[in-house]
Amino acid sequence: MKKSTPNSAFSFSKIYCSLFGHNYVLSKKVTHHIKEYCCTHCGEEATTNSRGRLEVMTPKLKEINDALASVHAKKIARRKSGTSFQAAS
Repeated sequence: MKKSTPNSAFSFSKIYCSLFGHNYVLSKKVTHHIKEYCCTHCGEEATTNSRGRLEVMTPKLKEINDALASVHAKKIARRKSGTSFQAAS
């Protein structure tokens, strides 16, 4: 049985990022205010939080961003189609 350690490999890109900081570029625009970023050197992902600051991407944040993206896409599609809801009377 093989024993493996996650992400224990030596990497110059991780050393570069630990010394000089990450170089994040926009990878996905979730909504107008929430975006996902990816580091060009080490591939670490980050997203903006509720205060607009970058946070390291976790599986929970990834799931939240996916849900927000689908809701936002439906909202934009509804606006483009011109459909409006009527209040029940």
